[in-house]
Amino acid sequence: MLAPGRSGPANASAMAMDDKPRCGWAGDDAQMRAYHDHEWGVPQRDSRMLWEMLMLEGFQAGLAWITILRKREAFRVAFAGFDPARVAAFGEADVQRLLGDAGIVRSRAKIEATIAGARVYQAMADRGESFADLCWGYIDGVPLPGDGHTVPASTPLSADISKDLKRRGFKFVGPTIVYAWMQAVGMVNDHVTGCYRREQVRTG
Repeated sequence: MLAPGRSGPANASAMAMDDKPRCGWAGDDAQMRAYHDHEWGVPQRDSRMLWEMLMLEGFQAGLAWITILRKREAFRVAFAGFDPARVAAFGEADVQRLLGDAGIVRSRAKIEATIAGARVYQAMADRGESFADLCWGYIDGVPLPGDGHTVPASTPLSADISKDLKRRGFKFVGPTIVYAWMQAVGMVNDHVTGCYRREQVRTG
């Protein structure tokens, strides 16, 4: 199965009982199909949600997206609804609490990276900078079309964005993670040719 953020040839082979052709990675898991049908590739313009998705993609590093998807609600509870202002105030006691939370991925490095990412987000907000404007500014506000046949692991653009995010203080934002995030939040439309969502996402 070709999962979000993984490279390789792609085809619309996964179908549910409704017989709608989907990207192959949607598979036959109901939660994964729902994510594919309603979220993945839909242009996201909300700053907080863009940040939440970037943090979750960081947690995915080395794991399958379905692992994160199944834990997403637990992540939201653990990280105060991914409210950057609240997460930015987390201290060592919160890190220890999170390391003891079996509902999430218990990686100190990833937990600390999320807290650091919240502080970067808040510093931007305090300066009057919009995280959404930053994200969409990388592509002049217009979603990029994938070729519909292959799904790259990363691109030169995702490498450039990765460098800028790292410069700003974000962590776990390598080119592959960044590209998976771009796909997820609709900065690029990588629904494959034949997938019923490709044209729907393109036309909004």
